[in-house]
Amino acid sequence: MITHPSFMVEPWALRETELNLDVLAQSESVFALSNGHVGWRGNLDEGEPHGLPGAYLNGVHEQHPLPYAEAGYGYPESGQTMINVTDGKVIRLFVDDHPYDLRYGRLVAHERVLDFRSGILSRSARWTSPGGRTVRISSRRLVSFTQRAVAAVVYEVEPVDGPATVAVQSELVANAQLPRFEGDPRVAAAIESPLLAEEQFAEDTRLRLVHRTDRSALRVGAAADHLVEGPQITRWTAQCEPNVSRLTVTADLVPGQPLRLVKFVAYGWSGERSLPAVHDQVDAAVAAAVSTGWDGLAMAQRAYLDRFWACADVEVEGSARIQQAVRFALFHVLQAAARNENRAIPAKGLTGTGYDGHCFWDTESYVLPVLTFTAPGTVASALRARHRMLPAARERARQLGLAGAAFPWRTIDGAECSAYWPAGTAAFHINAAIAMSADRYVMATGDEDFERGEGLNLLVDTARLWRSLGHHDAEGVFHIDGVTGPDEYSAIARDNLYTNLMARQNLISAANAAARHPERAAELGVDDEETAAWRDAASRMAVPYNEALGVHEQSAGFTSFQRWDFEATPPENYPLLLHYPYFDLYRKQVVKQADVVLAMMECPDTFSDEQKARNFAYYDALTVRDSSLSACFQAVLAAETGHLRLAHAYLSEAALMDLDDLEHNTRDGLHIASLAGTWIALVGGFGGLRRYVGDEGSQDQLAFAPRLPEALSRVAFTLLVRGRRLKVDIGPSLVRYRLVDGEPLVVLHHGEPTTLTADAPVDRRMPPAPMLPEPQQPPGRRPVGLPSEDEEQPTTQDYR
Repeated sequence: MITHPSFMVEPWALRETELNLDVLAQSESVFALSNGHVGWRGNLDEGEPHGLPGAYLNGVHEQHPLPYAEAGYGYPESGQTMINVTDGKVIRLFVDDHPYDLRYGRLVAHERVLDFRSGILSRSARWTSPGGRTVRISSRRLVSFTQRAVAAVVYEVEPVDGPATVAVQSELVANAQLPRFEGDPRVAAAIESPLLAEEQFAEDTRLRLVHRTDRSALRVGAAADHLVEGPQITRWTAQCEPNVSRLTVTADLVPGQPLRLVKFVAYGWSGERSLPAVHDQVDAAVAAAVSTGWDGLAMAQRAYLDRFWACADVEVEGSARIQQAVRFALFHVLQAAARNENRAIPAKGLTGTGYDGHCFWDTESYVLPVLTFTAPGTVASALRARHRMLPAARERARQLGLAGAAFPWRTIDGAECSAYWPAGTAAFHINAAIAMSADRYVMATGDEDFERGEGLNLLVDTARLWRSLGHHDAEGVFHIDGVTGPDEYSAIARDNLYTNLMARQNLISAANAAARHPERAAELGVDDEETAAWRDAASRMAVPYNEALGVHEQSAGFTSFQRWDFEATPPENYPLLLHYPYFDLYRKQVVKQADVVLAMMECPDTFSDEQKARNFAYYDALTVRDSSLSACFQAVLAAETGHLRLAHAYLSEAALMDLDDLEHNTRDGLHIASLAGTWIALVGGFGGLRRYVGDEGSQDQLAFAPRLPEALSRVAFTLLVRGRRLKVDIGPSLVRYRLVDGEPLVVLHHGEPTTLTADAPVDRRMPPAPMLPEPQQPPGRRPVGLPSEDEEQPTTQDYR
């Protein structure tokens, strides 16, 4: 999409210089604004034309039945779908009675700019109506980081070539008609008219609507107030009905005399509060916004982002597109989490309803690692969302005959919503991702209060699940059977390597945390016998390995499966899940997304350098990347094993997933995990960032092994580590570590301990990358940025 000439490449903004209706839905996603609590898609102010109209509140959903041809024990009975709530951004325009609609009249000019530093979406247009009158329109829009319930718009219209009678209708609209997309399981199940009217109000410049959902019993309120500036004779009227509350402003304008409308919108919702309480909440929030004013909101927005970028910016030299993409990515990752207020972070954030607005393991494995080192306060909030789900997860574990907690594969409020067992409940590895995320957060922040409280609860319940799910065989080896790992083209496997290694770390972390907080552990019923059982299971964990091939197995027996016939698979049959039965995928060597590769990043000390190189080459030849979650981790291991050109290609794919609409579904919302993966590929791949977990009583260590591909001349990034700001600046042959502030810090540089202080930076040379043949990918599945197979003679490396 950004390759279209109307999109410009610049370091701190996304700019569209003309409107392309063919990618309108995609542009609505990339121009979306959110703060993690309120989300507005980047729809045109006037409401139409649109691809997918959208206004969302994190956690607001409706339930729907999950039908089964044959019911089974433990199947979820109902699903949850994020709904389009009251849309407060609509401002319709009429020029001499002609509705402003870009499909009629003539659009002379149109530009939109999303500024990553100000957090404001700006738009300017010049349009000639069917009646021949030309007007200039401008708008600015924000969703506030500092006032979590508030969004605001400044809308201005002015005639250019003569007088015009202008009417502006500012609306709150509920139950907007939504388009339907068929045939793709990643698209949301649309629910028509999910909001039932409870209250409507319109008086002077103030508007309000309150609705509730039927099955989920959530009450949603939206209120708006306006400041109107125009000619002396400017009139307005207010009216309302159950699904629309509207302010209509009219004025006779001449060139040089604009009509300006400042619209403040506030949202609130609850499953418990009464109608008057929600009514009062949104009225109070909008009054506070009016008091602050547009300029005050904009200044606070800029100050918030200044603080964020001081700790999170990644500088890239050598690729203007990657520089823009990583800042675009970080901005949207922040938007997904900044004010999540102990709510889960959906896979699409609040940019669209793809995947029904559910959160998955993506949050803990992709998004939270980035935020842990850049905006750690958001991580504590997201982990508390998981803690809120513990009662439901414990009940789910009991239903499955297990101890501890079984967190849902996909959910909004904590209830399992996956209707397909192999790709849902069997993916128990989400438990370990949550545990590792909690452990990583404590390591990076030193937040002992969190560890003693919610963190220990999460670690204990997840550890108890692994101990009850697995078993020791006659030789004492601990196995975990019947699970699905990250690769969803392999299911119900024995000893999935990633799951086992992550479970091992989960068990060790839980035992260590219990030892650090014995009184709190005792309150949870943890005793020495239980922690000893956890450590024993961890020490005897099965680690599948094929001695003949010299590679780790994705799961026990995986390397004995028949290899997928990649040569006979036409390009149009990807993603495979939309063209082949899972039965066929499950019994072949074909990998949807990084699995063993992910294990090597998350548990680096389990593998030797030689094993990492062989594993990476073997699985890269099997991985088709039918998931946006894969490329970033393949970039990391490609860089670590010395394949820097390939790493850069995988980085490009992760970074441009939405900007280039590589999976053809950006219309449904952004791939927040892949956006986070841009940071992971740069910092974990070319920065070589790893966390090495210490033994009982010893501290974890941060390690770096920086190397750059030829395409990049410099990468620099900042990390927050226990109250310190550490800047890492990587050049072609030299890396500079600079502790900006804080107490001394010891890190590993290519395995060598290096002490950093705030007194002076430390420069270190980078050893050359190992020289190995570049791994091959399945035919037709080379990453973005690499020449095609026809353009380049492949270098074969046989591990079969």
